Amino acid sequence: MHTSVICVAAPSLAVSAEDGQLRGKGLDGFYQEGRRVLARCEVRLAGAEPVPVLGALLSADRARFVAVVRTPADAGPDPAVTVERLRDADGGERITVFNTGPAVLRLPLEVALGTDLAEIGAAAAGRAGPDLPAGVCAAGLRWSHDGIGVRVTARPAPASVLASAGVLRWDLEVPPGAGRTFELRVSRESAGLGSAVPAAAPVRGDRAPVPWSVAELSGDDARGEALLRGSLDGLRALLLRDPARLADVHVAAGAPWRMGLAPADALWAARMLLPLGTRLAAGTLRTLARRQDRDSGRIPGVLRHAGPHLPPTCSGVEATLLFVTVLAEARRWGMPRREAELLLPAAERCLGWLRAVADPAGYVPDPAPGGPLRCEVQAHAHRAALHGADLLDAYGRPGAGAWREYAAGLRERFEEDFWVDDRGGGRPAAALAPGGRRATHLGSAAVHLLDTGLLGGGTLAAGLLGKARTGQLARLLGAPDLDSGWGLRTLSSRAPGHNPFGHRSGAVRVHESALAVSGLAAAGYEKEAGALLRGVLDAAATFGCRLPEMYAGEQRTADRTPLPHPTACRPSAVAAAGAVHLLASLAGVRPDAPGGVVAVRPMSTAPLGEVRFSGLRVDEQPFAVRVSRLGMAMVEEAAPALQLGA
Repeated sequence: MHTSVICVAAPSLAVSAEDGQLRGKGLDGFYQEGRRVLARCEVRLAGAEPVPVLGALLSADRARFVAVVRTPADAGPDPAVTVERLRDADGGERITVFNTGPAVLRLPLEVALGTDLAEIGAAAAGRAGPDLPAGVCAAGLRWSHDGIGVRVTARPAPASVLASAGVLRWDLEVPPGAGRTFELRVSRESAGLGSAVPAAAPVRGDRAPVPWSVAELSGDDARGEALLRGSLDGLRALLLRDPARLADVHVAAGAPWRMGLAPADALWAARMLLPLGTRLAAGTLRTLARRQDRDSGRIPGVLRHAGPHLPPTCSGVEATLLFVTVLAEARRWGMPRREAELLLPAAERCLGWLRAVADPAGYVPDPAPGGPLRCEVQAHAHRAALHGADLLDAYGRPGAGAWREYAAGLRERFEEDFWVDDRGGGRPAAALAPGGRRATHLGSAAVHLLDTGLLGGGTLAAGLLGKARTGQLARLLGAPDLDSGWGLRTLSSRAPGHNPFGHRSGAVRVHESALAVSGLAAAGYEKEAGALLRGVLDAAATFGCRLPEMYAGEQRTADRTPLPHPTACRPSAVAAAGAVHLLASLAGVRPDAPGGVVAVRPMSTAPLGEVRFSGLRVDEQPFAVRVSRLGMAMVEEAAPALQLGA
C-alpha cells in the first residue's frame, strides 16, 4: 500500500495507483464504511489511456492526478493535451481536459466504470468477485446486489451510455487554450426502490467538526512546521461522529485497514492532542463510556499480534487503563469540571475492573485473566491508579488512599520482580510468564515505563523505576540495537526473531518513539531524546511529512532512507498524534488548570533550535510559548488567571 495514493474522509476513502486509474485490482476503488462502492474508473481519450506524470495528495482527503495525451495533431515532441483529475475521498471526481494546441481538439472521452460491492477485506485478499452488471440511470450507471445499490452520475450528462461495458462517453470539442470539465459523483441508494439516499460518506460541509485548536509551529527548522501541518491534516481526515450522539467526535484508527473506532488508538490520539484542547478527549471518552461493559468496567478491545516471544495482547486492557489517564490529564489541561465529573462513574468502573483482574501482587495480566504480566501493562496500571486517586480526591469520592497504596506497592515490587541483572547494567523484563519466568527481550514497549503521567502543580508522577535504573533504560534506548537512527525498534536488533518489518519484532512505531522522546526529556536524558526526535523528523521527510503507522527498522546509513511498511496505515491516528506529541515535547508544557498554574520544562538542548508554538490551549484559553536556541522558554500568551509554576 505504500505506493498507493489514498484519500481519506472517514468513514470513506479512495485508493488508486499513482496514475489515478481505478482498475478494480487489489484495493483500487472508492470505499464507504468498509465496502467498495466503485472498483473501476478508467479514463481513455480516443481509446488510449493518458500517460501519467503526477499523482499526489493535495490534502489527506483530496488527490490530484495529471496525465498527457499525444494526438495526431501534435506536430512536434510536445503533447498538447493534458488531463487533470481531482478526486475527493467522499465520492467525487472532477476530470478536466485541457487543449494547449493551435487547433480545435475533437476526441471521444470514455470513462469505464464498474463495481463488485466487495468488503475491503475481501478486496485485499483477492476474493472480491466479478463486476456486477450495470444498468442505465439518468446521466450515469447504477448497480445493485443484496439490497445495496450504487449510482454514478455525471455532469454534464454523457452523449451515450453503454451499460453492458459500463462506459460513459462524451464527444469532446475543445478550442485552443481552453478546457472541458466533467464531474462524477458516487452515491449509495436503496437498491429495491432505486431512489438515492445519503451516501455513507460524509459530504463536504457535513463532516465531523475539528475538535482542536489551530496550532502553529515556527522556528529555525521548517520540518517541524511541515510535520505538524501534515499530521493534523491526517487526523482531520480520520474524524468520526458517534452515531449515538453526533456531537461526540473521535478518530478512526487509520486508513485503509482500520477505518472504525479502535478504543486504545482513539484514546492515545486524544491524549497526545491535549495541548490543542480537550474537546477530542471529551468526545472520545463519552463515546467509549457508552460502549463500556457496565458489569465488568472493561472497555472493548481486540487481540493483537505481540511479536515472536509473547502471545497476542488485548487492546481492551490498554484502553480500560488508559481511559482513567485521559480523563485525569484532560482535567489538568482544562476540561470543564462538570464534563469531567459526568465521566467519573465510567472511570470508577475502569478502576473496579483493575481491582478485579489484578493478581495478589497487584500485577495485571494481558489478556485478563491468564495472560502474561507485560511490562508496559504494569506501567499503565500504575499510572491509572495514581490518576484514579487524583480524580477521586478532586470530586470528594472515597478510595483515593487505597489506590495510592496500590501504586506504592507496585513500585516496591516491580524492580525486584521485573529487573533482569546482566553485565551491561541490566534491563526490564518484557513480561513475566505464568510461573514467574522472565521474558528478557527488549523493545520499544519499555518506553511506557517512562510515561508516568501528569499530576497536580505541573508535576509528573513517580514511575516504576528508580533513578538509577531509569538512567540505565535511557542508555539502552539510545543504543543502536534499539535506536535505528529513524526511531525506536519494537524489538532489539540483537534479539532472536528480529525482523525490520515485524509489527512487534523490529519495525519502528511512531507513537512509541514519541513517548520515548517525551519520557527521556522529562527524566533528564536529553541527548537520547534529541537523537530520537531528529531521527523521526528525518524519517518524516521521506514520507512527505505524513508519517505512517510504522516503517521498517533497518539501521540508518548515509546511503539509505527508511523503508515503508507495505501494510502500515497512513494516515494513522496514533502516528499523526504521536508526531504532535513529539513536537510538543520540545516545549514541555505541563498545566494544572484546576490549580491555576502551568509549568514549562523545555528541552534545554534545543534540538531543533528556536521554536515557537502558538494556538495551544490551556484552561480552554489560547497559550503560546517560545523556546530559544539556549533552551530557555518564554510564555507569550496565556489565560490571565494562570500562574507560571516553578
